[in-house]
Amino acid sequence: MNEVKPSLIEKLLDALNITGSVKTASSVIIALGVILICGFLMTRLTKLLKLPNVTAYIITGVLIGPSVINLIPQEFITRTDFVSDIALAFIAFTAGQFFKISELKKAGWKVLIITVLEALAAFVIVFCLCFFVFRLSVAFSLVLGALSSATAPASTLMTIKQTKAKGHYVNTLLEVVALDDVVTLLLYSVAIAICIGISKGSVGFMEVGWPIIENIICLAIGFVFGFILRFLISSKRTTDNRLIIVLAVLLLFCGICSLFGQSPLLGCMAIGMVYTNTAKNEEKLFAQVNYFIPPIMLVFFVRSGMNFSFSAFTSTSSIAVVPLIVVAIVYFFARIAGKYGGAYLGCLITRAPAKTRNFLGLALIPQAGVAIGLAAMGARTFSSFGLEAEATALTTIILASSILYELIGPGCAKLGLYLSGSYGKETIDQVAPESTVKDQVVNESSREIDLLAAQINHISKEIKPLEVEEANEAAFTEAAEEYSEETLISHNRRFINRK
Repeated sequence: MNEVKPSLIEKLLDALNITGSVKTASSVIIALGVILICGFLMTRLTKLLKLPNVTAYIITGVLIGPSVINLIPQEFITRTDFVSDIALAFIAFTAGQFFKISELKKAGWKVLIITVLEALAAFVIVFCLCFFVFRLSVAFSLVLGALSSATAPASTLMTIKQTKAKGHYVNTLLEVVALDDVVTLLLYSVAIAICIGISKGSVGFMEVGWPIIENIICLAIGFVFGFILRFLISSKRTTDNRLIIVLAVLLLFCGICSLFGQSPLLGCMAIGMVYTNTAKNEEKLFAQVNYFIPPIMLVFFVRSGMNFSFSAFTSTSSIAVVPLIVVAIVYFFARIAGKYGGAYLGCLITRAPAKTRNFLGLALIPQAGVAIGLAAMGARTFSSFGLEAEATALTTIILASSILYELIGPGCAKLGLYLSGSYGKETIDQVAPESTVKDQVVNESSREIDLLAAQINHISKEIKPLEVEEANEAAFTEAAEEYSEETLISHNRRFINRK
């Protein structure tokens, strides 16, 4: 076992003769500050390259982790594994807002078929390559295959927002990425159950079926928590109290799941789903949560990057006959093939439009949050059975591939949106066809100018006036104003009472 070298923070505290509990507390606080500052500074660089923040955070973790600079104490990395559970809880809750029953009814079974096929195709291809080609263990191949089915919606949603794309392709894409994580969790639950059964020496119906039952129970409890959240957040609550309540509910549910060794993902999705379908103006609460969680997500992704091991990535692992870098490269392309092929087959079966069928898979390439969180949980499970090599390999492969997926993901999603006609010249022509401006043409020389003016006028009516603040910033601005007003009123009352 390799000796843990003291980090730069620990060396600094030792040089200052800081010892005992003071050293422990100081190292944790300094580590958090360093993580936040370094993650922020890296986003300044990646912003110039037009890369998502997730990429910046993971790269930051790799650089300041034990493999490179060794800035953060190893004890901090080891004892903050609960951050992945909390991050998954927030990711799942915000994903629940896309489960609008009215929208799902319109989609029917078609979106479900597409989602299941694109997730299963990635799972099957990755599993077969890992098990039959690279001769990896059944347990590791199953878990890695299950993680391959996950899709990160953040990059895709950001691209849709930037391009203002719309149409059948966009609607199908949003519904697929919303359901994708549910399928991923079910596949992961079965895979990890088989992994545990193999480690214990037996794989039977109960070993595989019981984890699925546990997830169903978590889902039911999540629905209960969703109604509790809806009951607690009434119209009389101030915006800051609403945020406090939702954080309390999510952390309580996450803690209960952690107590019984369950993933909070499915249950937190249920909480978000219940709230978004029963509350009025639910967008404001989700905007507040989205505004609150960036520091948590930054710590989560940077900490995940710290677990990356260059030595394990470049050398031949004890679990494979080839270096992990080869496995990671094959995994990278195999998952893309599975996602694209599965989405194509699903659209073909459901008779989706040709442009949706041909280009839907391009927007399903990004992979980050859910996959990294589940990889951390899977690595924890492997470590509990003494499979440290498998734990390191799983984390390393997912982190390395996630960086690549986040690098090419937004571009592929934008390409899919363009080729499908969801934005660009073709969409504008459909919004304002020639017939709508026929009467405005005075003569042949002014025809193109009139057509363009009519199109711009039509689009300007469709787009709402730009606001100075985003929705999430406005939500917190409103909370700050409310707090300021309450403080001012309280101060005036005390002043009057004194007089």
